[in-house]
Amino acid sequence: MRAAAGPGPVPILSAPAAALPGLTRARSNAAAPADIRRPRPAAASRAGLFPWVPVCLSLGIALWFAWPALPGTGFWIIAGGLGLAGFVAARLSQPLAERGRIGWAFSDGLRIGGMAIVLVVAGAGLAGIRSAHVAAPVLEWRYYGPVEGRLVEIDRSARDRIRLTLDRVVLRDVSPARTPGKVRLSLMDMAAGDLPPLGQRVMLTGNLGPPSGPAAPGSFDFRQYAWFEGLGAVGYSRTPVMAVAAPEGGLWWMHRARIAISRAMQDRIGGQKGAVAAALMTGDRSGIEEATNAVMRASNLYHIISISGLHMGMLAGFVYGALRMALVAAQGIGMICGWPVHKIAAGAAIAAASAYLWLSGGGVATERAFVMVAVMLGAILADRRAISLRTVALAATIILILSPESLISPGFQMSFAATIALILTYGPWSRLAPRLPFWLRPLLMLLVSSFVAAMATSPLAAAHFNRMAQYGLLANLLAVPVMGTLVMPAGVIAALLAPIGLAGPALWIMGLGTDWMLRVAEFVAGLDGAVTAVAAPPAPVLPLMGFGAVAAVLCWRRDLAASRPGPLAAGLVAGLLMLAGSAALWLTAARPQILIAAEGEAVGLMTPSGRAVSKPSGGSFIVRTWLLEDGDTATQEESAARPAWQGDRRDRQAVVTADWQVLHFTGKGSGRRALAACRPNRIVVASEPIEGLPEVPPCLAFDPRRLRQSGAVSIDMKTEGPRITAASGRRPAPN
Repeated sequence: MRAAAGPGPVPILSAPAAALPGLTRARSNAAAPADIRRPRPAAASRAGLFPWVPVCLSLGIALWFAWPALPGTGFWIIAGGLGLAGFVAARLSQPLAERGRIGWAFSDGLRIGGMAIVLVVAGAGLAGIRSAHVAAPVLEWRYYGPVEGRLVEIDRSARDRIRLTLDRVVLRDVSPARTPGKVRLSLMDMAAGDLPPLGQRVMLTGNLGPPSGPAAPGSFDFRQYAWFEGLGAVGYSRTPVMAVAAPEGGLWWMHRARIAISRAMQDRIGGQKGAVAAALMTGDRSGIEEATNAVMRASNLYHIISISGLHMGMLAGFVYGALRMALVAAQGIGMICGWPVHKIAAGAAIAAASAYLWLSGGGVATERAFVMVAVMLGAILADRRAISLRTVALAATIILILSPESLISPGFQMSFAATIALILTYGPWSRLAPRLPFWLRPLLMLLVSSFVAAMATSPLAAAHFNRMAQYGLLANLLAVPVMGTLVMPAGVIAALLAPIGLAGPALWIMGLGTDWMLRVAEFVAGLDGAVTAVAAPPAPVLPLMGFGAVAAVLCWRRDLAASRPGPLAAGLVAGLLMLAGSAALWLTAARPQILIAAEGEAVGLMTPSGRAVSKPSGGSFIVRTWLLEDGDTATQEESAARPAWQGDRRDRQAVVTADWQVLHFTGKGSGRRALAACRPNRIVVASEPIEGLPEVPPCLAFDPRRLRQSGAVSIDMKTEGPRITAASGRRPAPN
């Protein structure tokens, strides 16, 4: 997850002013006596501006997340003043124009600009309010001992271990005021046996610590993610899970029913195809093995097993289309007359999507997908276009109001990128489709939509996950149509037939579809060069890419070339320049020369042959992240074997420049040895505290005590000396 930061979209304040037809030069500039009240122009001043609402909100949210420290009183005073000024400008613009004090064109621009400022400030306020709302204690130290809590979630870690999430936590000798609201523990192999049901209070012995910060400056900040999830501690356990109270009733029976359905689907279908089918319908991914996750990622099909707008849209679309065709057929034989079949089908599709939301566990991503689908189906009920930029903008606005942190999540960005790309494709497709054979249209539509969605989301996926599936488009073209025409419809039919015990054939068909998708994933992942590592982009790239693409889409019109230059043309040019700038920054960016882990357990030095790490083991997750963000496919052992480091395995040293060296000391006594080696033009890193350093040490010294304040560190050697960048930034919560 990367915070959307950087320069805001230039056209936000200026582009909409071009969408004001009918404002003649004479009307805009002619002077009039102050006592003559002119009539207000037509509502054209508001036409086409609503899609900019979520853009402005996003800019404010992005500014809040990009702020280098937790916004304090000064920030909010300035933001409040700007918001008030924008509001006053928007309110006074029309009366001033009616009195002839200002021209109508300037009035419209002032009103639009003022409201844009208000929305930007509102976005920052939403992020601040959300952060304060989810505030909960975070464990600030290592804890070992009994952990008691209510089981609320079961999933799998990246290391293929069962993970339990507990709330209502009790820790030994820890006051309630300092106890995290939620903790998550990975169960080692010996503890991953029979698990208690959701809603049951359990106890186990755990090793807990605070959520980790970024592996390097600019890397994914799990600490920030955990804050908005209410997760105050993470760790592991090697002991069995013991039940200390009976499972709670209430809504928990629904969650237990969902898990029971998942287990039944896995048993009926069998194997990993059953686990994938259960994940598609119930959101329970605990049965999917890491090997399956790996091939799905390598083939760019991982999005299939993570419920998103694609799944919700396919399910709702199937229900809507099937029911509407059935009702139209009933009208054709005279069974029903005068019924609004499209509205009935839309209402049924919303009901089906609501049931799917419950069945899938109601996670944040699923809720986001439901909002998108519900808004589009609601447009049908309101006799509006279901697929338009306005409906997408409304869905985005609702999501940003409810959970502003969604803006910086890959799921939000990729879902809306794919949806907007499909909307832009709808016009050309509607003109092409009537010329095609009737039987070919559905299949070709799925192929086109898969291609368009893959092209729209590939840059975002590469930026977030630092990998590019070279044959991901092929995999999606082969798998997504099967999911849309076979898997999801069979899942709906199975759900309808399950109460009468006739779900078996539908589940069998569903298993055929998931088996095909797994075979496609394995085939594509096994191709030579299936996955290419991509270097992580600098922080401004994603904001420039996102806001530039949105500005270009909202400012582009087919008649733009024929119209005189104006704000729309300027906005389009600005958007294209932002896109070009993001690409240039990404392609020309250099990776940090030296990286130091947050606990001092690893040091990485960039060399002509790639990053060389100081040791072949230890800090494996951090080192793997470094290499991945470098666009490097080497293992830690291969990285450590590159020529750079010398010395004993506990006392490593490497030459950085002709004048500077970096030394890494680990193991017992590393602090003492680091103190003795602290000399000018040396970067000294120790895995133990360095005691006895002077107030101004002659070297650059880093130990766990100092790194605890800074987080992971990157160092670039410049002419004026080392340039140090810390990953700590700000805490996402007030002290």
